[in-house]
Parts: sequence; C-alpha cells; structure tokens
Amino acid sequence: MNGTDEIIDLDSLRRAMAENAAQPEGPARGARAEQLLAGAEKLSETLAVIEALGHQLQMYNYSSEKDKMFVPFARLLRMWDEHPEEFDAYEAHSLHWVFKWMSGGMLNQPHIPLASMEKWLGEMEHRYRVAGHSERAVRMSEFYVADHVGDEERATRAYEAWLAADRDEMADCHACELNGQGVRQSDLRDDERALELWRPVLEGEHTCAHEPHATLAASLLPLLRLGRPEEARANHLRGYRLVRQMESMRGAFASHVEFCALTGNEARAIELLAERPAYFTDSGNPDGLMDFLSVTALVMDRLVLLGLGEQSVPGPSERAWSAAELAVHARVEALSLAARFDERNGTDRVGHRVRERMDQRPLLDRLPLGVRVVRPPAARPVTAVSAPDEQPADASALVSEARRLSAEQGGPDAGLAWERAARAAEAEGLELTVHDRAEMADYSAMGSADDGVEQFARAAELYEASGDPEEARAARARGAYALSHAGRTEEALAAIREPYEQVLTALPGLDATTARPAAAVLACRARILLQAHSGDAEIDEAEACVRQLLTLVEPFTDVPRLASQAAAARSMLGDIALHRGDTEAATELYARATAEHVATGRPWLAVEGEMRLAGLARDRDDAQGAERALRAALEHGAGYLEPVGAARLHLQLADVLAAGGQFAAASDHALEATHWADEAGESAGIGAWARFQLGGHLLRAERTAEAAEVLESALLDLSAEDHGDGTIVQALWWLGDCARALGEHVQAAQAWLRAAELAQHWPEQRDHAMLANLAADALDRAGRPEEADRAYVRAGELWASLGQVPAVVRCLRARAWLDSASAGDERELMGAAIRTCEEALPSAEGDVGLAVLSDLGHTHRQFAELLERRGKVADTEAHLRSAAVAFGEAGDEERRAEAEEALTVLRAR
Repeated sequence: MNGTDEIIDLDSLRRAMAENAAQPEGPARGARAEQLLAGAEKLSETLAVIEALGHQLQMYNYSSEKDKMFVPFARLLRMWDEHPEEFDAYEAHSLHWVFKWMSGGMLNQPHIPLASMEKWLGEMEHRYRVAGHSERAVRMSEFYVADHVGDEERATRAYEAWLAADRDEMADCHACELNGQGVRQSDLRDDERALELWRPVLEGEHTCAHEPHATLAASLLPLLRLGRPEEARANHLRGYRLVRQMESMRGAFASHVEFCALTGNEARAIELLAERPAYFTDSGNPDGLMDFLSVTALVMDRLVLLGLGEQSVPGPSERAWSAAELAVHARVEALSLAARFDERNGTDRVGHRVRERMDQRPLLDRLPLGVRVVRPPAARPVTAVSAPDEQPADASALVSEARRLSAEQGGPDAGLAWERAARAAEAEGLELTVHDRAEMADYSAMGSADDGVEQFARAAELYEASGDPEEARAARARGAYALSHAGRTEEALAAIREPYEQVLTALPGLDATTARPAAAVLACRARILLQAHSGDAEIDEAEACVRQLLTLVEPFTDVPRLASQAAAARSMLGDIALHRGDTEAATELYARATAEHVATGRPWLAVEGEMRLAGLARDRDDAQGAERALRAALEHGAGYLEPVGAARLHLQLADVLAAGGQFAAASDHALEATHWADEAGESAGIGAWARFQLGGHLLRAERTAEAAEVLESALLDLSAEDHGDGTIVQALWWLGDCARALGEHVQAAQAWLRAAELAQHWPEQRDHAMLANLAADALDRAGRPEEADRAYVRAGELWASLGQVPAVVRCLRARAWLDSASAGDERELMGAAIRTCEEALPSAEGDVGLAVLSDLGHTHRQFAELLERRGKVADTEAHLRSAAVAFGEAGDEERRAEAEEALTVLRAR
C-alpha cells in the first residue's frame, strides 16, 4: 500500500480528504494531502484533481507550512483560466475565496516583493469584479498590506472602504472581520472600541473554526490596559485551551505567552514555550515565527531582570539554553526577520513593532491564574526573586527603629525591622549591644520555620548577659510553648515551671515595663495547659492562669501591648468556655478579644479569634456571620499571614460563599487560595485541593472553559493517598461536564471513563453506572457508535444490578438508535426494552409503576419511529397503538394524544 491505493473513485477520495481534515493540524496533514493529490491524478477525472488541490491548499493554510500554498493555487488558477467548466459551483467559490489566503500568505513571506503583492491585489480586484463579487474582501486585503508596511493614510482609506462595501459571499465571516477591525482599534489604542467590536465574538454570537480563538488572544492586553484583569485572566484560560493544539495559530499562542510575561506569570510562560518546541524553528510562516521569537525574548528578559539569567529554559532543540542565552538569541533572530520584512517593505514599521513588543514592562505585578505550572524536566524551578532592599547608609537608624517597634508594637513588623537592622549592621561593621542581639535572636525564633526552641534559649542567655532577667524569663517561656507546639508536652510543662514561679513571686509591684515580660510568661503557660489538657483539671488550672494574666495587665490597658495581652486572655477564656460547651459565652469572648486586638493596633492577633467566630457561626448555620468573620480575618491578617494560612482562610470563605450559591465570589477566593498555596510551595497539597474547589465553583458559575483548564491542572496533583479517590472522581466528573458544555464530546467521554475506572471498586455502584452512561452518551454524540455501544452495554449491566429498570430501558433504546445499529439490532434492542418494562410492571407500585408505564410508552413510540424509517408501516401502527395505551395508563394524556395523532397521520398516507 502506498497511501493512495484506496483512492478508486471520487467518493473514496472525498472520504479520505474528510478523514485527513479531521486530524490535528500539522505537517502530517500536508504530507497526506500530497499523497491524496497523487491518487486523484490517477483517476483521470479533472474535478478530483481540483478538489485534491483545494484540500492541499487548506491543509497548508492551517499549518506552519503556509509557504507551500502558492504552487497548488497557481495550478488551480491555471486550470480555471483554461477550463472553468470543469469547476462545480463549490470549487468555483472556493477558488475565489482563497484569493484572500494568497494575499495574506504573500504578506507574511518577506522574500515575496511588495510589487508582486500589489500586482496580486490588482488581479484579485479584477477577478472579483468579473465574477460579480463585492470589493469588500479586496479592500480588507488592501488594508492589511497598507497596515503592515506602515502606510497609515492608505490603511485608513482602505479600512473605511472595507467597512463601506457590501457584504457578500466572498467577505470573511462576521467573527473574522470583527477580529480584524478590533485589532485595528487596539493598535490605535482605542481599547474600549476594540472590545466593543469584539463583544459579539467573545460572547459566542459569531464563531468559526478560528474564532473566538484569535479574538480571545487579541483581547488580553487591551483588557489589562483598561484595568479589567479578571476578564483578561478568563480569556487567557478560555483562549489558550482553544489554540494550544492548533499549529496555524502560533501568533495567538504567542499572545498568551506575552500575557503571562506581563502579569507576573513568567513560570507559566516558560511552560507554554516548552509545550511547542517546534515553534522556535518552524519557518514556513516567518511572520508567526517572528511573533513567537519576540515574546520569547520578552519572557527571557523578564527572567534576567528577576536575577534568573542562569535559569535553564526550553528553546530550539539543538542545545541547552539558559534564560540569558535565549534572550539574546531570540532577540537577534526576531530582529533579523523584522529587518527582512522592512527591507522588502521599504519602511521600519515591522522592526518598530517588534522592538516595542520585546521591550514591554509588566502591566501587573501579580495576577493569579488558578492553574499550576508544571515545569519541563530540564528546567529548574522559577521562583520570584525580590529586588535587594535599599538599605539606608546609617545602620544605627535601623537599629533605633527596630527598638522602637519592639517596645511599642512588637509582632511581625518588629521582627522584620530587626532583620533589616542586622543586615545593615553586618554590612557597616556596627557593633550591636548584647540586648540588641538578644532581641534579634528572640524575634528570629518567633518567625522560625522550625520550632525555634534553641533560638529562644540563645535569646534567654543574651538577655541574662545584658542584665534583663525579666525578658530572659519571657524568652524561656516562649521556648517552653515552642516545645508544646512541637508535641513535647511534658518537656514544655517542666520548662515553664520555673519562669512561672518566678513571675508569681514578682507579681506585686510590677510596673508597665516589667509587666510585659511577666504577662508573656503567664500567657505561654496558659496556652501550654490548654494545648496539653487531658481533662477538666488542666482546664481549671489554665483558667486560673488566665485570670492571673488579666489581673496583671488590666491596670495597664493604656499600653497597647499589655492591652493586647488582655485581649489574648479573653480569647483563651473563650477557648475554655467552648471546651465546657458554652458557645454563647465563647462567641462573646472571642468577639470582644478580636475588637480589642484591632483597637490596640495589632490586628494580626485578631485573626485566630475571627476564625473561631467563623467556625461557631457555621455550626449554627449562620452563613452571614461566618462570612463576616472570615472577611475580617483576611483583612486583619493581610501582610501578616503565612501563605498557607492565607490559602486556608480563602478556601474557608470560598466554601461559605459557595454554600450560599455565590459561586462567582467563591471562585475569586478559591483563586486566591491557589496563589497562596503556590507561594507556600504547597502546589501538590492544599494547592491541588484549592484548584479542585476552584474548578467546581467556576463550573457552577457557568465559566466552563476556565473550569476545564483549572480542573485539568488540579488533576496533575490530586492523589488518592492525599486527597481521596472520591475527590479525583469528582474532578473528572466535573471535567466531563465542562467538556460536554464546550462540545468536546470525546474529551468528556475520556474524563467520565477515567472516573468510572476508579468508581468501579466502590461498594455503592450508582456513580459507576452513571459515569458509564454519561460516557456512552458522549461517545454517541462524538460519532463513535461502536465505542458508545460497548459503554451502553456496561451501563445497562450496572443499572440492572441496581434494579434501575428505567435506566436499563434507556440504555437499550439508546443502543437501538446508534448509527451502527442494523435493522435486526434495532428490533432486538427495542424488543428487549419492551420486555424489561413488561417484566417489571407486576411488582412496580405507585409512582414506580407509573414511571415504568411511561418508559414503556416511550419505547413503543421510539420503536415506531425506527420502523417507519425502515418502511414497516404495519408494525409501526401496532407500536403507536401500544404507546397510546401505555401513556394513557400512566396518566400522561398529552403524550397519549400525540401517539394517537401520529397514528392518524400514518393511516392517512
């Protein structure tokens, strides 16, 4: 077999061309089109050659081999000029249609002289006039030429003439025209007008094979410039999903890479570049190659500016690349291509646009996308790198500021201030006091990623050496609490004993200065007891300690840090009330504590209490109260929360909002959760869970394309061990729902079948049956009847095992309607469906019996339709009569009447 042996006549050629056109875009389609042309030439039928040449043209146009279009078109045009009678109406239309492809194709090939294009425009105008076509398509093509070379006066004139000319069958579809018109306005920086023109395309009013793909990509930067980042993010997720496998849309693909580079998503940009390695070198469309190299240079320059010039990145496959190396290579190659265009055009228009694109600065520092970056194997992780802090020349000023913050406020800001002071002191050789070094160690321990026990001990030693025994006790108490936090309860209780006894001895006569470290000791002991409690005795002891703390600090509530300790004491009393089952008292105490923390200027301490308030509100089904508390926690924790803590808070709020049907708002918070999880390095843990939740919220908000992209990303990290197989099944189920809504029926079936494989091991098999049924329906819609039949058989077996007669009957009927079903199959399957209903009727009572009767009526009705299609009139009448009887017994008068009317019409024929 040489690839053309099956081409025996025009029909077989057409089938082969249809099969080739259904394959993914790429060189393989072009190669097959060449084979089919060879086969057509053996048929000695001119129309076969004409159609094969047209097919070849289409395959080249929708690929990276656009430079191959010109030869088959020249041959087609010559055949038209010599024997126009050999062209049927469709091929005559197609020939004139692809004149536009030739115009754009020449424009994108810098070796074709400008004079040739001008001559071609004249030829196109002449032939359209002779054929009786409007000049609309001609003026559109002229506009693109003028715009490309930078002849603004001519471009404006041609653009206006394009819009003024009548639309006819040679005009581009509405979607493509609106895309071009919007791009024109965007280039003129009238972004509002551009988006107004694009609206019918973006909303799905006008579509085609390549729209809204191109318009979604074109809309990204205008939306960002207009301050509409949420829409831009949505269009990126929708649009990238459409273009990622379409080789002919390298320019749109490049726009998505550019969007990532300008929104703080350089890591995702690298992932996109890695997905299409051939785009770095495919030269059949130089204009598309130039676009791709331009945005590659943009991304690599961003990495270099972030200090990641040595980062390993994907590039042309002949060698390994660092970001710095690829930045230079891509810039040089893009400018070289631009120079070829400009030399051809006699202007600097193309080079100016390329430089402008490569030299852009970010439009946003951060725009969470909701999808996880899966880095290519050769790449090292891309992490955000902050610019070095600009340190004041006087390190002593930083030390003084750290001391002030430590005395007045404490907390994270003081810790950061001591970090900056330490770096500056080391850089300038400033000698720090022992007490300064003690505070540095103390705050360093508080912010430590590990338990900090050893650092607290070091801080205590330094405080002692500086002559400050009170702060030394407080540091030791914090070390004891760190032990408790690490699960070392007995050690913690032992370690806190001495500092606590020393504080009790010192309690009378403490002033505001000495009360602060004493309060820290009491607070630490109370927390240890609460964390370690195994019964009421420990709770009582903790309460006594909290009361001691309140007695100590209440005389000093004009001092913010001591007033905050009073608030902390009330929060612990809330914990104790909750332990004792007094939720009303706990709620009041937490509310008062959080308000006092905020009033003292230490809002980050209110977060824990607000989370407790949210939990209590949810327990009593107070969704509004839970939402208020969680929003307050996010507000007061902003800038202070650890990334994982922020992720969890956003997820909790998303859950509350979703429970109330606010899926758009829930999506916003789940999206933030994905960002903070990634920031924490928890992409595969809480990040995967957040993406799973985000996908579900987006689906319910009817943002299906975004949901699909997010769910696919989540599934990369969801695991049965960490998240449960139920979560994976639900994610796949949702993904199938998304694909069905998007018309991607094969993908829907694949998702549901994967979910069914997991669910087949569950004790309860209803989900397994439903998933098998959904997959069968999707395979039917995808035009795969043999696979659909197998899936329906499996679904029917599962429904039968569950005793679900109506579902079994529906599977049998669906199999009868499949394209692969023969007349014998139809009779057998419909007969089986009727028998299944009739066998179930004797034991079916009440509503169940009525449902079975209704299914029996539907089965007879559909059987009649199938028989009528086969010309079996007598059998058709019998089943229509049976349908009417069954519907009547089921009490469905409307359908009974419809069946009787169909019977009357049949008899009248």
